[in-house]
Amino acid sequence: MIRRALPGDVAALDAFLATHAETSMFLRSNIAAHGLGDSGHRLATTVHIWSERGAIRAVFGRTRRGDVICQAQGAPAEAFRAYAEIIAPLPVTVVSGPPEQTAALILALGLGDAAFRLNQVEPLYRLDLARLPDCADVIRPPGPQDASLLADWFFDYGVDIKATAADEPARQAARERAAYCITKGSLRLLIDQGRPVAMSDFNAEVADLVQLGGVFVPRALRNAARGRRVVHAQLREAQDRGIRTAVLFANNPAAARAYEALGFEHIGGYRVAVLREPQTARTPA
Repeated sequence: MIRRALPGDVAALDAFLATHAETSMFLRSNIAAHGLGDSGHRLATTVHIWSERGAIRAVFGRTRRGDVICQAQGAPAEAFRAYAEIIAPLPVTVVSGPPEQTAALILALGLGDAAFRLNQVEPLYRLDLARLPDCADVIRPPGPQDASLLADWFFDYGVDIKATAADEPARQAARERAAYCITKGSLRLLIDQGRPVAMSDFNAEVADLVQLGGVFVPRALRNAARGRRVVHAQLREAQDRGIRTAVLFANNPAAARAYEALGFEHIGGYRVAVLREPQTARTPA
């Protein structure tokens, strides 16, 4: 059976998701930070549970901005169909999660290949931070003076990974993301000769785990290990405050090589599927 998660389910939800920690970071961090969908935050996530014999077998979530996330290893096709029917009236912008599970969810939602701007399985990496060597690079959080620079970087980043079109709505979204990241506080800039030359961020954090995201080096400054350096410095900073493990997805071979040079180990995959425009499910009548 499927039902909406209630506040009393939070402990059991986290215990279930923690058994799939590397692929549950978005769900866990969203629930920890914003509850079960009742806040107005764009990442507030409405969560549904599929249970069998009183035990959680699958968890599905949809953020206010339309990101749909699942953790449903071994769940029957019926579970995916039941969730698709529940969210059928609501727009979906992104589907993400473990590859086979998200393929089953996309099928249940009735979304064909042509609906997606990007639909790829990215290699998933994990690192025990105890393995990190020392780092002498300088990083800092961004300030208001960096807003224009960050907006340009986020725009280029979205175009580079094919998550956004090169149009004015994408530029506006990049400006909004830059403003948000300046206040959020987890983004870091690598400083070289007094100027920012690369950035990295944590897009999820739970307990002693972080998930890296938004690693970017401007095109004119690439091929000088700056991406690896900003990640290294941010992870050492995180380690100093008690973080023990990091995970990430690599969206291109060059990035994968840089992460492997830091000691990240390839442990699986994670699907990121971005729709060309928000769509509702096309479930059978």
